[in-house]
Amino acid sequence: MKQMSKWTILLSSVLALNLYACQDQEASENETAETSEGSEIYQGTGMGNHGEIVVEVTFNGDDIEAIEVLEENEQDSLSDPVFNDLADEIVAQNSTDLDNVSGASQTSQGLKDAVEEAAEQAGVTLGAGGETSDQAQSDLQEEYNFDAVVVGGGGAGFSAAVEAAESGLEVAIVEKMPVMGGNTLISGGEMNVPNNWVQEDLGIEGDSKEIFVQDTLEGGDHLGDPEMVQTLADNVLDAAEWLRDDIQVEFYDDQLFQFGGHSFERALIPEGQSGAEIIEKFEAKAEELGIATFTDTEAKELIEEDGRIVGVIAENQSQDVTFNAEKGVILTTGGFGANVEMRKDANEDYDDRFGSTNSPGSTGDGITMAQEVGAGLTNMESIQTYPISNPETGEISLFADTRFDGAALVNKEGDRFVEELERRDVISDAIMEQTGEVAYQVWDSQLNEETRNMELHGDEFEKLQDQGFVIEADTLEEAAEFFDLDVDNFMETIETINEYAESGEDPDFNHRAGLAPIEEAPFYIQQGAPSVHHTMGGLLTDVDTHVLDEDGEIIEGLYAAGELTGSTHGSNRLGGNAIADIIVFGRIAGQQVSQ
Repeated sequence: MKQMSKWTILLSSVLALNLYACQDQEASENETAETSEGSEIYQGTGMGNHGEIVVEVTFNGDDIEAIEVLEENEQDSLSDPVFNDLADEIVAQNSTDLDNVSGASQTSQGLKDAVEEAAEQAGVTLGAGGETSDQAQSDLQEEYNFDAVVVGGGGAGFSAAVEAAESGLEVAIVEKMPVMGGNTLISGGEMNVPNNWVQEDLGIEGDSKEIFVQDTLEGGDHLGDPEMVQTLADNVLDAAEWLRDDIQVEFYDDQLFQFGGHSFERALIPEGQSGAEIIEKFEAKAEELGIATFTDTEAKELIEEDGRIVGVIAENQSQDVTFNAEKGVILTTGGFGANVEMRKDANEDYDDRFGSTNSPGSTGDGITMAQEVGAGLTNMESIQTYPISNPETGEISLFADTRFDGAALVNKEGDRFVEELERRDVISDAIMEQTGEVAYQVWDSQLNEETRNMELHGDEFEKLQDQGFVIEADTLEEAAEFFDLDVDNFMETIETINEYAESGEDPDFNHRAGLAPIEEAPFYIQQGAPSVHHTMGGLLTDVDTHVLDEDGEIIEGLYAAGELTGSTHGSNRLGGNAIADIIVFGRIAGQQVSQ
């Protein structure tokens, strides 16, 4: 069962579209096409998250009759409610003075800007907006009955739901955001797996579960639960093969990442270097299995009877909806990285000076609900920042993934100041000590081509370029001057980097994988700053994903997996371990609720 769109789709008249299609192709975008009914069509352009959004708006007098999106390059899962629901509401309200779709703010703004440009060309003054149209009322029943209810529609939630459904249960996923995916959707999607098939194909030898466990425990300062980490290591290869073979996720067969703190290149990379590949395949699998998905539906309260969790009360369009769960509720709502107040309560250092790479849905809801039924918490003070993020928006920079293949970090003075493959917290702390609390990542065209960086993340490059956070230059001096770096010192640093790249040794910072040479134009320098990325603390759970109370006793009928749990990563999560974590423990939760 899929929730219907909130508003009835409004289509432009067939006559208007047919007449417009017959327009002279040489006409400019600003020309109008008049229909026999007196309607006129104008085009407008806005900037979305992944490039231009071009729309065709049909006006009849001062009223919008229809909006058609002609060109866009947005992520399908995030943009669907924008190009359907938000577009329909703009027509219904005859206004762009409406809230952006949560989790898709840039796409929403791009659509509204495009409509406003078309209205300006038409000489139309749009309305001021108002109350949401009557069609936006909840179309859900007041009560549903399922075997299992999963709260949160990211990677952990889908893993749990699919496992439970494949065991024969009737399953629902309840998601508060307009789209499924959570942080998984907006991540790079890389997954650490020791002894994986790509390592074998590339001839990478010597990795093992034991080394993976050691890396993970050391990366978290040995504050993670060794039993949880061992469970992760014991199940992660099977989980990756399950993604590949059952869920049909496609991974690159010729490339791996070595994230900071890892001893080997071991992170599998999904097609497109994006978690969208994982979520889109999960959505297809969920539809195949008949898993019910409810979006725009925010879980508010767990239902407890006789000491057991038997359901959840949620809210959709101000209507309470009860989801009964005969076998149990699985919480997979993610962490609290987007909740500044909750961050400050946990650790006052992570206040509003920091942006967030997280989905706006990462507000700690599952943690709060579980606390209300007696769940214990652990490790809440451990909060991680991602070192190279957009200084303005806080978004994670995937364009800067060249760091994992040898790109260098320098400061305003043009000096290196940290090993580029250090732990995220170490790099972030080092950046915060530099001038302006920013860093500058530098690499050349050869590395760009080897990593397919522009091909995969060219849309982000254009956005960063427009914001003034990246420069592509014919000379290194030009690139350094753009950011007002100390050019002479910077050029000496580049010379040293190239020497280290050729020798394979880095006596300054002991780069564990080797620096890449910076020799071939064009050259790239990107400015980045730390942004809150992951909250390691959360619910106390055991290796079977049962939620435990403050005394360590199982809360019957309640399970949890993913970032809202707090026992695995210790003080710091290593890059690429989040996807491993959510898939492994999400599957275990689905298996446990099925017993």
